[in-house]
Amino acid sequence: MTVDCIAEGGGPAVVLIHSSVSGNRQWKRLIDELKGAWRVLAPNLFGYGRTPPWPEGRGQTLDDQAGLVERVLPAEGEVRIVGHSFGGAVAMKLAARLGPRAARLVLLEPNPFYLLREHGRAEAFAEIKAVRDHVKKHGAAGEWLAVAERFADYWNGPGSWAQMPEDRRGAFARALMPNYHEWDAVMQEPTPLSDWAAIRAPTLLVHGRATNRPIVEIAELLEQAFPRWRRTRIEEGGHMAPLTRPDLVNPVVREFLQ
Repeated sequence: MTVDCIAEGGGPAVVLIHSSVSGNRQWKRLIDELKGAWRVLAPNLFGYGRTPPWPEGRGQTLDDQAGLVERVLPAEGEVRIVGHSFGGAVAMKLAARLGPRAARLVLLEPNPFYLLREHGRAEAFAEIKAVRDHVKKHGAAGEWLAVAERFADYWNGPGSWAQMPEDRRGAFARALMPNYHEWDAVMQEPTPLSDWAAIRAPTLLVHGRATNRPIVEIAELLEQAFPRWRRTRIEEGGHMAPLTRPDLVNPVVREFLQ
């Protein structure tokens, strides 16, 4: 299987794992900022760009996505990992798989939502489960515009869909299709929270001040479980700050990688 991947620059490897809907194009500015000192790899996950879609009839796992990302990595040497949202959950799994090869890990608003259910965060889990259920119901019926409206307003703020130009709505809805399977990966992951201690890489956890409640509570769970991880809060931009406020997020990422 061919994995669609941007590869630029030279030096130690840095892999950038994108969020749902965005694809690897979300990293354009960060790639430009890193490629002078690093070998930057930005793969497209299943169903994005020219990477094949996830096959129907089987539930997707974080391990499946992490295995996909591994295909673009060098066979030897250290790797630094950056992941946003769904890509952050995949980044956690990749770091665990790589063991000592994972030299640094940056988690931008990671979304392993199953942890909310496993640790009694009932209201936060119910909130995100309602979004998942909407995607699954309307996605199964092919009603992707209905999916896109709910998705855009939840992650980008109420009214985001109404403000989106008409010519962008169809593209946004089509880009959402891989997300139908990604929910299986983040809601059904079996790894207990304590087992993520297998990640020995220095880790930076980043979230926005104005982000969604489930993301905040995941950050709280990770911070409590792993006090050695560094935590940084971005003052503006919310969940999509890596795309909407790279001027705030990218310097934090660059400093930690170095």
